[in-house]
Amino acid sequence: MSHRKRLAILVGGGPAPGVNSVIGAATIRAALEDVEVLGIEDGFEWIMHGNVDHIRPLTLEGVSRIHFRGGSHIGISRANPTTSPEHLENAVISLLRLDVTDLITIGGDDTAYSAMKLEEKAAGRIHVVHVPKSIDNDLDLPPHVDTFGYQTARHLGVDILKNLMVDAKTTSRWYYVISMGRKAGHLALGIGKAAGATVTLVPEEFAARPIRLKTIVDTLVCAIIKRLASGRRDGVAVIAEGVVLAIDPQDLEQVEHVERDAHGNVRIAEVNIGEVLKTAVQERLKEFALQSTIVAKNIGYELRCADPIPYDMEYTRDLGYCAAKCLLDGGNAVTVSMQGGRFVAIPFHHLVDAGTGRPRIRMVDVHSTRYAIARRYMIRIRRDDFEDPHALAKYAATAGLTLQEFRAQFEYLVADEPPPLHLKPSGPEGYQLEESATGTGTEGGTGGATGT
Repeated sequence: MSHRKRLAILVGGGPAPGVNSVIGAATIRAALEDVEVLGIEDGFEWIMHGNVDHIRPLTLEGVSRIHFRGGSHIGISRANPTTSPEHLENAVISLLRLDVTDLITIGGDDTAYSAMKLEEKAAGRIHVVHVPKSIDNDLDLPPHVDTFGYQTARHLGVDILKNLMVDAKTTSRWYYVISMGRKAGHLALGIGKAAGATVTLVPEEFAARPIRLKTIVDTLVCAIIKRLASGRRDGVAVIAEGVVLAIDPQDLEQVEHVERDAHGNVRIAEVNIGEVLKTAVQERLKEFALQSTIVAKNIGYELRCADPIPYDMEYTRDLGYCAAKCLLDGGNAVTVSMQGGRFVAIPFHHLVDAGTGRPRIRMVDVHSTRYAIARRYMIRIRRDDFEDPHALAKYAATAGLTLQEFRAQFEYLVADEPPPLHLKPSGPEGYQLEESATGTGTEGGTGGATGT
């Protein structure tokens, strides 16, 4: 006789809208098949030390309405069982002591890695399925598939930005909004593009690594100069927090001394990059006898435990159902995804980077049409600005420089600028976007009229 299934669910990493929807849907699916469900409280924090006391039975009645709410019904932590063989062994043994046969993990790339290693260690004794969660949208799923929580975080981030844009215009100031996104700039770009921010900076746009702080500062200074040249003293810049990790340590020495989490990641909250940029930009503006009122603001924690929007509610209930059903049908060692309305199980090894042995990170594709359009609605110095003597004269005069001096100071910034896009007929199929190395590219030059 086969051993009766017992399903456990745990959540790792940082919160994301929709966690409770996954927990609720998975519990309901399993309970309807008379399978007992346990909630492992606080991720791997307790079981990796052999403590099995922090367990919560999950029932139909207890989870039937939790999908409306943010946060995590069973808690969450960044505890990492892969830091030592002992911790990993403890996690497996703890689950076996609880008679767990099947495990659903919910989390980002770090939790996915822990799930992979736990499944390997269990060697068939426990089946594991992972549900990808991240407001950063950085797990290596197909380009059109978001990680859950991203859409809600972007939605709320746009609302915050909308209010800041009104305040910026009313008070003639700039806001530097630091958005979450430790490794990739998807959330910053999604918020900035949707809201029509003046400029958005993501780490992927800088080809040279490490990034020099001066490059970031000059990019922001040029945005201010272009706005002043058009009669505007206000603006909103969205900056992905991951930019700080790519800055040359010589320019930002404090990064080496800040606290790191259990996965070795810098606790970016300890690096006040908004204040660093604010001070550096204001000092740089003084060189041109210019000044600007700048306010630095971090957004991210406000987004992580928000109630999910309907998109994420439906999406995560699908993911939770499929995760439980996959395990109940004998599935193992896969990440759950919904692609084009269909369930697709992605084997763990398909998501692993051969070089690092860890799940791959999905970066912003700076060569995509989506990104190219975003750049064209930003207010930032562009290649065509240096090809237009009238525009260049206006910007140089605003900075109190000659044309040659302005070129010497800022022309290096356009080296990584994507080429212009042109529409051209492509026969009976319609139209296609064609990249070109030349062209006027006036969208950004006229100042992102839709943004602040």
